[in-house]
Amino acid sequence: MVTLLCISLFLWEIRDSLYRCHHVHTADVIKIRLQMQLAGQRGNLVGMGAIFTQMVEKEGPRSLYLGFVPALTRSLVYGGLRLGLYEPCKHVCSYAFGSTNFAFKFASGVVAGALATTLTNPMEVLKVRSQMSTRRISTIGMMRKIVAEEGLKALWKGVGPAMVRAGCLTASQMATYDEAKQALLKLTPLEEGFQLHLMSSCIAGTAGTLVTAPIDMIKTRLMLQKESKGDRVYRNGFHCAYQVVRTEGVRSLYKGGFATFARLGPQTAITFIACEKLRELVGMTAI
Repeated sequence: MVTLLCISLFLWEIRDSLYRCHHVHTADVIKIRLQMQLAGQRGNLVGMGAIFTQMVEKEGPRSLYLGFVPALTRSLVYGGLRLGLYEPCKHVCSYAFGSTNFAFKFASGVVAGALATTLTNPMEVLKVRSQMSTRRISTIGMMRKIVAEEGLKALWKGVGPAMVRAGCLTASQMATYDEAKQALLKLTPLEEGFQLHLMSSCIAGTAGTLVTAPIDMIKTRLMLQKESKGDRVYRNGFHCAYQVVRTEGVRSLYKGGFATFARLGPQTAITFIACEKLRELVGMTAI
């Protein structure tokens, strides 16, 4: 049964990754552009619509799919790892501490997300660099360029904030979804099924956005700075956060926040609904 679930999750992850990348990648590209606007200075920010229009007019419609290949590659590995590692981590907590309360669920999500993003950080760096580039460069070409100019370690730029973001995202999504389901089952007439899964995943998507949007913005800034050219502005994640707040204001930490939700909301709903259906098909209990 476990083998069947693993095969099903792998096949679903391929299909889900293709679907998510195709339908939400545009929002991700716009989110990155929003996070980088007016870097290091205050001013009036433009919204998603203005960025979308500027990109199509100046760079063409294909610019909305910059970084698609590394995004898809990362999604295939990262999505499966963080979801697959959550349940074992939760069982370890249950065995070691005899409890799976919200704190332990959150901790399980942090560990699962952090491990998954450590392995996939190079693909994230390639994705972000490609999305900010106005020139068409292949994924391999971008990787060679980064390694040649900045060294192999550059592929793990921003891995600290990325691990924090992935840990917080997985924890906030999984723990919130888990707890929201239990609360809805107790407080409403809803039963195990599509409506319950949809409502719980929407709550989880909102929580994930609120928790991770500032960390995601810091991660993007760190991944895009090029140390080899003397452009290093931020020493680490904490310094980046301090500099952003000092020079751009506290609200700047949520630059691209709506675009983050536009990407993360549907992604969270698709992920949990499909995962619950697969667990049902192989005879496992719901999350």
